Amino acid sequence: MRSTGALQVETEILVPFFDVDSMDVVWHGHYVKYLEVARCALLDHIGHNYTQMRDSGYAWPVIDLQLRYVHSAVFGQRLKVRADLVEWENRLKIHYLITCATTGTRLTRASSVQVAVEIATREMQLASPRVFTDAVEKALS
Repeated sequence: MRSTGALQVETEILVPFFDVDSMDVVWHGHYVKYLEVARCALLDHIGHNYTQMRDSGYAWPVIDLQLRYVHSAVFGQRLKVRADLVEWENRLKIHYLITCATTGTRLTRASSVQVAVEIATREMQLASPRVFTDAVEKALS
């Protein structure tokens, strides 16, 4: 099990019908959407969400995404999706854990990496912008 991050949030998702295949199993690509819901909740918790990122002059594209599927989620299942902030000074790295909300069974483990890109120049930044790191430091205190 990975260690928890400096900050973490947990969200719940009820698997909708349109996310499953004919076997009532969640299609593998929809897990990325569940990660995004948790990532947005984490950024809101930090106080620097995607709108604030854009308004500060930076885009944060995902440059790496890793998923490990352990058990399938199914139609109507209530999921807990936890997002842990593990790196923020040079890049934004988040670890995720998707579990069954009822049993606690681990379903999926994942991580994402994003980097800051200055919107005006489209140049990748080698360090996270101060406006973002300040928001993280404030959330940590």
